[in-house]
Amino acid sequence: MGCDVDAASDFAAVARSYVEGHPLLSVASLDHLSTLRLDLDAEFCREMAELFDRAPPLVWDDDTARRYDLFKRENLAQYRAIRAAGLDVRPWSDERGPYSGSRDLVRRVRETGVLHVYLTSAGHGPGPVTGFHPLRAPSGVVEHGVELTHNDVFRVVHDVFGHVMHGHAFGPRGEFWATRTHLPMYPEDAHPVLLTEQVGQICWFFYGPHLRVAGSLPARGEPGWTPPHLRPYAQQKVFPLATDHVLRFTSLFTEENG
Repeated sequence: MGCDVDAASDFAAVARSYVEGHPLLSVASLDHLSTLRLDLDAEFCREMAELFDRAPPLVWDDDTARRYDLFKRENLAQYRAIRAAGLDVRPWSDERGPYSGSRDLVRRVRETGVLHVYLTSAGHGPGPVTGFHPLRAPSGVVEHGVELTHNDVFRVVHDVFGHVMHGHAFGPRGEFWATRTHLPMYPEDAHPVLLTEQVGQICWFFYGPHLRVAGSLPARGEPGWTPPHLRPYAQQKVFPLATDHVLRFTSLFTEENG
């Protein structure tokens, strides 16, 4: 059984309660989101795509390990909050994916209180799941007889607090908004990792050098344009983006009346 409709559609209240009870987070940062608009900068997106493309697959040092450990703890705490609110999480391994798009995800989760999570073991990057990644480790969370990885846990909380909560879509604008909406629910030390896992991968997927023809990115309908469903997923690289990149990302969101 999932939660009732009212509880399923009111994840904003869950987010607010979570932030209020967290010693390192600010409710003001959460409330500030309603005053913002997004100025999506294609140059920033291309730069992030290039940076992600050139980054080595693994940058693992004490600082990176510390940030990922914090990220995993925060994801687990958020996960417990939405499970306590009654959300039913069900593992999904069919490669076709559990939802036809963002609207389908938002509608079904809000109506049923059930979220299907596409398991990391079934897909995490462009090919078979191999190699070390801190989010591929077992999380200790078991749902319907399946133990979730830390990446599965993150997929759940990202879907809920990034997409379902405010209805953000899966395109570049929607994913940027999903990340910005979710950012105030993490301590600042986790922000560089969150941006790698979201903004770095999204920029590569939509603006990466692999999509360019004769040095430029074709627009929809132009020769050489690749529909999103035919594009490869980004390699799941491990490195934190710099604090400056976090600041540049947040600067894309400006006061609505500014």
